[in-house]
Amino acid sequence: MRQELMSLPKTLAEDVARNLVMVANLLDEDPEQAYEYSRVALRLASRVAAVREAAGFAAYATGKYSEALAEFRAARRMTGSVELWPVMADCERGMGRPERALAMAGEPEVQKLDKASQVEMRLVAAGARKDMGQAEAAVVTLQSPELASNSVQPWTARLRYAYADALLDVGREAEAREWFAKALEADQGGTTNASDRLAELDGVEFTDAMEEDADEADTATEADTPVEAEAEADVEPKADADAEIEPKAEVKDADAAAAAEAPKETGDQG
Repeated sequence: MRQELMSLPKTLAEDVARNLVMVANLLDEDPEQAYEYSRVALRLASRVAAVREAAGFAAYATGKYSEALAEFRAARRMTGSVELWPVMADCERGMGRPERALAMAGEPEVQKLDKASQVEMRLVAAGARKDMGQAEAAVVTLQSPELASNSVQPWTARLRYAYADALLDVGREAEAREWFAKALEADQGGTTNASDRLAELDGVEFTDAMEEDADEADTATEADTPVEAEAEADVEPKADADAEIEPKAEVKDADAAAAAEAPKETGDQG
């Protein structure tokens, strides 16, 4: 990317670089903001392939699939690279055209991809099958040497997770549980929610301890409120029903009665 930016005047290159750095930093946490930075970079240097690619990923992250596909195509024309092929196919899925994504999975470009990108293409193709209501075909699409391998690669957890999910869609729950467990075993970076899916299959429900504490605190506060109000109201000592209530009482006597009654209320509260 730095090499591509060297074709620009120095000051312009620095401005574009700053915006691209912000795109990369915000893409996962705040995709909408990342998208705004990508548009600035695009206005400054639309003829740089790296800028078009960054703009494509920012649009993709915000669900603007048509725009993302246009940017990815532009970047591919500039570089001649096929590395964006899987994400381009996924954009077709996002636009409601799974049949086009499936057609791209059979194109010669796929054979030029590295192993990680080929696995990504397989995931996209399986997703397209599911979009088309072909659940059984999605299971078959994911069955591959990469899935059967015991070695753990950066894409292993996602591949196993997708296979487990596909198995669940066709009612093979026992096998799905097995593959969710395998996905969890390979998921060292926490890229999937395999643990949650396993718990769901096992009928385990998790509760948030912090939320429980907050609920208990709210309940305690609601329970305490009437008692406190009563304590404030009972400044004068309670009289028996048959006793004659004096119309006036010395302030000193009322304070003494309240002081005498306060410990009793506190004890009852405990």
